[in-house]
Amino acid sequence: MPTEVLMPALSPTMEEGTLAKWLVKEGDTVNSGDLLAEIETDKATMEFEAVDEGTVGKILVSEGSEGVKVNTPIAVLLEDGESADDIGEASTASEPASSNAAPADASEKTEPATGYGRGEDSPSNEATQGDKGDRIFASPLARRIAKDKGLDLSAIKGSGPKGRIIKSDVENAKPQEKTESPTPSGETAKPASASTGPSTEAVLKTYENRETEEVALDGMRKTIAARLSEAKQTVPHFYLRRDIHLDALLKFRSQLNKTLEPREIKLSVNDFIIKACALALQQVPDANAVWAGDRMLKLKPSDVAVAVAIEGGLFTPVLKDAEMKSLSALSTEMKDLAARARERKLAPHEYQGGSFAISNLGMFGIDNFDAIINPPHAAILAVGAGTKKPVVGEDGELAVATVMSTTLSVDHRVIDGALGANLLQAIKDNLENPMGMLA
Repeated sequence: MPTEVLMPALSPTMEEGTLAKWLVKEGDTVNSGDLLAEIETDKATMEFEAVDEGTVGKILVSEGSEGVKVNTPIAVLLEDGESADDIGEASTASEPASSNAAPADASEKTEPATGYGRGEDSPSNEATQGDKGDRIFASPLARRIAKDKGLDLSAIKGSGPKGRIIKSDVENAKPQEKTESPTPSGETAKPASASTGPSTEAVLKTYENRETEEVALDGMRKTIAARLSEAKQTVPHFYLRRDIHLDALLKFRSQLNKTLEPREIKLSVNDFIIKACALALQQVPDANAVWAGDRMLKLKPSDVAVAVAIEGGLFTPVLKDAEMKSLSALSTEMKDLAARARERKLAPHEYQGGSFAISNLGMFGIDNFDAIINPPHAAILAVGAGTKKPVVGEDGELAVATVMSTTLSVDHRVIDGALGANLLQAIKDNLENPMGMLA
C-alpha cells in the first residue's frame, strides 16, 4: 500500500514549516536514512530523512511552500510492484500548497503519528464544544483563519463532509456572523483578534494613497510577533531597576585579558554578565523557575539564554549549566552559538529551554530599556550601556564612575517583588565584586 510522507515536527513546538527544497524527485528510489527535503522551521533549516524505503510516487507539496502544517501529507512513497495508479484519489486530492499560503483544506489530512502514515484519509476534525454544547468540526486551517478574522465557528455552517467547516466556509463568512457571548462581568466579549490591532484591510485602506512596499513575513518574524504579543498580553510583567558600577569589573577584565592573550581569548563584559546571572540563580534558587501552566518548575542548574540579533529577527541560544563553567568557557561557547545563530544553523535544543534570559543593547548605545519575557522564562535582564556618570561615594564625596543601567522584567506568577529584588541584588553584587565569581 502506498505510504504517505507527512510534514515532520522537527522541534517540540513546531506547528508548521516551510518546505524549502526537495532533495528527491518523482521516480527516485530512496532508502531509510536518505535525505528527502530541507524544512524551514521558525528558527532554522533542517534536513528531513526517510524512515522507509520505496520510490517517490508523487510529490504533493511543492518546494517553497510556506505554512505547511505538521502531519500534512507532502509526498507518497510506493513499494515494489506499486505504480502511481495505486496512489488513489485520496492522495491525489491533496493539492500542493501555494508558495505564500497555507495548504489547501484537501491537504489537511493528519494522522496521530509524526513522520509517515498509511492507509486512507484521516481528516483532522478537531471537535470542540460550541456555546450551546454542540460539537464543532473544523479543519486546522479553518480554525486558524477564523481566529485571525475573529469569527465564532459555532455561527458558521460547514460545507465539508458531515458538516465539517473548511477553509472556504470561514473565508466567505462575514465578521458580523460571530456570536458574541457575555463575559462573567456581563460585558460583551471582544473578538479574539481585537487586541492585535487594526485588520490588514483597514491598514491597507489607510495607506492606499501613499507609496508603500509590502514586506512578506518569514517564519521567524511571524513567530516573534505571535510569541511576544502573547507574552505581553498574558504574562503579568513587573520591572525592577538597578544601576551597577562597573569600574572594578573593567579593571579586573583588563587584567584577565592580558593573562588570556596567549590563548587568544578575550572576555567581554557580556561574559561577566552571563556568569553573574548564572551564579545569582544559584544564590536565589526560588527565582530559578519557569511557569508551566498550572504549576511552576524549579530548575537546579542555571541555564541562561542570551538574545542574539540576526538579520530579520533574533535567537536566544541557551548556555546550559552556566554556573559551572569558567568565564573563558562561557566566552568561547557564546561566540560559537552567536556565530551559528547568525547563519541560522542552531539546532532546536540549542535555543530552547532555560529559565532566565539576557538582552544586552548597551553595545548599541542604549542607556536603558524594558525587555519582554520569553515564556516560559520567569525573568529577563535588560542591559544598557556603561557610561561615565557623577556619583556620590560612601564618604559623601562626589566622584565619577562607570555606571550600567539594568532592568529586570519579572513574571509575577513565578517571582514576587521581594524575590525579584533579591535576584537583582545578587546580580549587582556579583558584577561589582567580580573576583568573587571565580571563588
